[in-house]
Amino acid sequence: MRIHRVKIRNFRLLADVELVLEEQTTLIVGRNNSGKTSLSELMRRLLTDSAATFQLEDFSSACYDDFCTALDARNQGLEDDAIRALIPAIEFRLRCRYDPAQPELGPLSPFVIDLDPACTEAVVVIRYELKDGKLASLFDGQSTEPLNNEIRAAFFRALRERIPNEFGVKIWAEDPNDGDNRRQMQPSALRNLVKTGFINAQRGLDDVTSRESDVLAKIVEGLFAIATSPMADAGDQLVAETLKTAVQDIQTQIDTSFGGQLKSLIPTLQSFGYPGLGGQELHTETVLDVRRLLSNFTKVRYSGYGGVALPESYNGLGARNLIFILLQLVGFYKAFKAELTAPGVHLVFIEEPEAHLHPQMQEVFIRQLAKIAQQLVAGGEDNTPWPVQFVVSTHSSHVANEAGFESIRYFLGASVPGAAAGVRQTKIKDLREGLKGKPDFDKKFLHQYMTLTRCDLFFADKAVLVEGLSERLLLPIIFAKLEAAEPAGPKLSSQYTTVMEVGGAYAHLFFDLLDFLELRSLIITDIDAVEKPGGKACAVHQGTASSNACLKAWFSNDDPFTLAGLVAKTDRDKVKGRNRIAYQCAELADGPCGRTFEDAFILANAALFGLTGTTREALELEARSNASELKKSEFALKHAIAETGWTSPMYILDGVRWLAGGEVPVPDPALALVVDASVAQAEGGHSA
Repeated sequence: MRIHRVKIRNFRLLADVELVLEEQTTLIVGRNNSGKTSLSELMRRLLTDSAATFQLEDFSSACYDDFCTALDARNQGLEDDAIRALIPAIEFRLRCRYDPAQPELGPLSPFVIDLDPACTEAVVVIRYELKDGKLASLFDGQSTEPLNNEIRAAFFRALRERIPNEFGVKIWAEDPNDGDNRRQMQPSALRNLVKTGFINAQRGLDDVTSRESDVLAKIVEGLFAIATSPMADAGDQLVAETLKTAVQDIQTQIDTSFGGQLKSLIPTLQSFGYPGLGGQELHTETVLDVRRLLSNFTKVRYSGYGGVALPESYNGLGARNLIFILLQLVGFYKAFKAELTAPGVHLVFIEEPEAHLHPQMQEVFIRQLAKIAQQLVAGGEDNTPWPVQFVVSTHSSHVANEAGFESIRYFLGASVPGAAAGVRQTKIKDLREGLKGKPDFDKKFLHQYMTLTRCDLFFADKAVLVEGLSERLLLPIIFAKLEAAEPAGPKLSSQYTTVMEVGGAYAHLFFDLLDFLELRSLIITDIDAVEKPGGKACAVHQGTASSNACLKAWFSNDDPFTLAGLVAKTDRDKVKGRNRIAYQCAELADGPCGRTFEDAFILANAALFGLTGTTREALELEARSNASELKKSEFALKHAIAETGWTSPMYILDGVRWLAGGEVPVPDPALALVVDASVAQAEGGHSA
């Protein structure tokens, strides 16, 4: 079996989300405070803790008003069932897929309650809700007056205290075809079905010099504990028994030796004359715990030079992080095998595996993760299958781009339409679904491009797509110049903006992806004037058409698509939703217009480049001639580093102003609920 889909409601930013899991590895990406950590935290509590509890702050800010609605309903005398239906609950639904041809479904069997022979799914619901019979105590003592800020504040203070006591976890199996057909289940059945493992982002691998950190030795202790299990491999059990025997021998020697020395002290003790002291028989019993020996006194060492072994903390953080993760995976597999009843699936979360790893190692890790699981199975004594599903969260563009679109789930923190200001929730974007309709060539191009360029599109607030090298190198200088000239305006330097060099021939392939990611973007391209459709390149005043594929795609509804039409476009025409396109325009009304970035740059700095033309036509031709003699890389580096006293082309300034002025995602503050729920909503509510 495999977990195919999970659905979560009312937990922090995860107000109402659905996540499809891959057969092997699912990669979760997104900006900070978009709900990634909340996912693992919820699964940790509900799938691991047999008595999970939550507090009011764990509920999504989007559902706070529902508590108030339930209080109003009670004050109006509605039936208890109607009131209970209004009270928010944190819900986690697992949809599992299985092969009905299998003779036995193992721990999944109790959860398969449908009678449809064609159905291959089972639904497990875990819900943190108001306990039966607790409705009165939840609302006890609350005001019956219409809600105002003061009453809301008192109500939420009471909820904060009562929710941990009045709410509890319920588990049931649900018919995939009939939500009313349910079977109540015990927590033990869920534990048998889903085993979990968590490798947290904070792994205690701080680089220390004054004390030695023995994180890896702690894992060795855990591996020993697993080896003592009756279900462990025979080889592991033999090692554990050998260690126990060795420790027992040492313990016997200590008891014998130290016990004899203690007896020799008795005559000396009698000389103190303390009543009854001489009549007591004293002896020693030394208890050596193998686990504590491994944890407290066993050191993981690295081979040094000349027989000198180096402490664990002397190795690089990257190597220690990688070894830590690999040892944890070994432990997870051995723990899975040691279960008396094999779980149906093993769900393993790995947070930020890229910590301390150089970029190439990050790519290798995500590429090899599935192979590591296969090698653990192949290296065992009985090749016990490991039905593991990895969920990896990352902030690394190297990890994300190496994984491929199909496995990526993009977490996006967004405002809730119609809700109070600051109320946010997570959207989960499945790139497999989002790019389903695109041609295979386009998907392949996007993936290969993002892999080759290591772009951080999945982690940025805003994006700029540029035509070539010159724009990419000079754009940061243009940002700085604009902010210096307009200090009161919005600043891109304080926003997470990624700049991607995509070329005019391919920029349009990113349109759907940018829309799908809901990323505010500026596409800077060239007007690329040609004499006629399919004709030679020429100055703008000589042309009738454009050869630019990006512009053709952007203005695809233009019939006919002409150069004159492009020149006449207004700023509003250049905006589509969250995206804007920018291409060359005249610096002054009826003035010359560049064909490319270099042309436009020269025309915007006519005196700097010594232009002598007196007419529009002459200036365009002169700028085009000067640009044709330039080496783009030298031109860009010169004006980015050595000579910066120039003016930015107007078409880029207009586009940058538009991009900077758009909405910027606001990260949530630390999770804290204030007593006035309206203030809590205004402050954003939750972090993730």
